[in-house]
Amino acid sequence: MDWKLISNFAAALFAITNPIGNLPIFLSYVGAEKRSVQRLLGLFLALTVFAAQLIFQVLGDGLLHFFGISMAAFRVAGGILLLLIGIQMVQGRRDLAQSDLARQGVSDLGAAKLLYQRVLVPLGIPIFVGPGAIGTAILFAGQAGNGLTRFGLLAAALGVALLTWAILNTAHWLERLLGNLGLVILGRLFGLLLGAIGVQFIFAGLAEAIPRLIDPRIL
Repeated sequence: MDWKLISNFAAALFAITNPIGNLPIFLSYVGAEKRSVQRLLGLFLALTVFAAQLIFQVLGDGLLHFFGISMAAFRVAGGILLLLIGIQMVQGRRDLAQSDLARQGVSDLGAAKLLYQRVLVPLGIPIFVGPGAIGTAILFAGQAGNGLTRFGLLAAALGVALLTWAILNTAHWLERLLGNLGLVILGRLFGLLLGAIGVQFIFAGLAEAIPRLIDPRIL
């Protein structure tokens, strides 16, 4: 088992997933929900991180090739989604989606499931599971020399997912600090940030794709 490869992968995946940096974005979506719903949604997002790693470590870039999707196209598509949703957040169009679940008479688990369906894009994909996380899975899985190392990479991905869940569970502390008005302001500010991240994704995708379109010999 290649422990150095596994440790490097764990560090890279945690940095790319960035649960600490994404905590305010998570809170801007779930700040109006009960703490139990927030914990469940955090668990669902953590499982999304691990499931994506499992899929792309096992199947590799063959899955993207099967659908004819390049990493550049994935970046551009993800950037467009982030830009559109960032604009909606700045305009305040997503606030009701955060607060109406408590009035529907559903259980905490049911509310978390409904909220997860609403925020899977962009909160799950491509914020927590973006092109960087997918590329990392493919790159490190390709360097694994044996089955034990591959198992170690999956174990590391599970560890990062659990750590992500633990960090997201601290969202209520930030919520208490900000209050309702602070959450509204936070949502607007991070809507702007999401839009900027989306534009950066688009730039990165175009920077990778345009040279290949100009000169097909570039691999």
